[in-house]
Amino acid sequence: MQRRRLGKLSGLVGLIGLAVLGGLLVGPPRTAQAKTSQAVTWYRQWQRAYVGGKTQKYVRMNDGQGPTRAVSEGQGYGMLAAVLAAKKGVNSHATFNQFYRYYRAHRIAGNLPLMAWQQNRRSGKLTSVGGERNSATDGDLDIAYALILADRQWGSRQINYRQAALSLLKAIKAHEINPTTRLPLMGNWATNSYDRSKLRTSDLMPGYFRTFAKFTGDRSWQTVAKRSQTVIRRLSARHKTGLFPDFIRVSGKRLKFTTVKPGEIESGTDNQYGYNACRVPWRLAKTYRLTKDGTTKRALAKQLAFFKRKKIVTAVYTLSGRAVNGYTNPAFTAPVYWGAKTLKKTALQHRLQRQLPRKIQKKSYFGATLQVLTALQSA
Repeated sequence: MQRRRLGKLSGLVGLIGLAVLGGLLVGPPRTAQAKTSQAVTWYRQWQRAYVGGKTQKYVRMNDGQGPTRAVSEGQGYGMLAAVLAAKKGVNSHATFNQFYRYYRAHRIAGNLPLMAWQQNRRSGKLTSVGGERNSATDGDLDIAYALILADRQWGSRQINYRQAALSLLKAIKAHEINPTTRLPLMGNWATNSYDRSKLRTSDLMPGYFRTFAKFTGDRSWQTVAKRSQTVIRRLSARHKTGLFPDFIRVSGKRLKFTTVKPGEIESGTDNQYGYNACRVPWRLAKTYRLTKDGTTKRALAKQLAFFKRKKIVTAVYTLSGRAVNGYTNPAFTAPVYWGAKTLKKTALQHRLQRQLPRKIQKKSYFGATLQVLTALQSA
């Protein structure tokens, strides 16, 4: 559904870093205070490079090429970044509200608060047409979680973030959760049995789902969390690397797995650790921080053990662990870095920190955004 092609970025790295190569920082680890300052600096660089709009702000994901394009995934990231930056002392309340207004303006309908998955600039306005008016579950999940954080951070007097989150979660439950498997669908458009079996593995977020259960008082979210944990455990056991594919198909109450073919759902990496699954270490680390769940910890630790054997983290791997490309991308490095920090894998953490770009890259929406989000959450 969503496409994010990120060509071979500048910043191709060698295997040994004792200097600054290709824009990569390879100095000694920063102090805790410096890390906090670095996260805020990156957030501001990211804002300048990727955030557009005035009273309604959005995240540009077209990397400076062609007409402006925004997606619900990016809107969720933007809302998360703004509220996380506030926790670090940034005065980002107004920015969050501007992101919120854009989300509100691009809901599927006034009575259906799922966000239309894509908007393109047409005749001077960002609009959605045809299939673009469908939803994408990953974006809606991040928007809902960001609204919960906003309610905690600022309260709901000026804008009722709490009610907005409750309404969105009700819609997600009704339209983006498979009623049989109790797992996330890819979007509200997944209505037949084949489409309902498609699972984006980075949508397995038991930490979010348990937060939703507590926030709403609806225990059915606990079921979604438990079913997601079951799939995480089984996916982790499938390969020695512990890597997840971008997509897999899951059907029935017993959660039958069906491997997808390259190009079956979105791209040639559908059955590899590609530009969707690269978020999995971030999602696992977030769940572990929220729940201290043992299943999640073991799955994350197994992936980190694989990456520890690699001198650098490159973009895209087969599930057996073969590097598909020789170039790096923060979309792959940053989530593993945060996973290592979460589980206190200090040597891996410091090595990956040196591989992250010193400055936020200006034409790499996905990698730059994941670098900022993981940095903001790292304190």
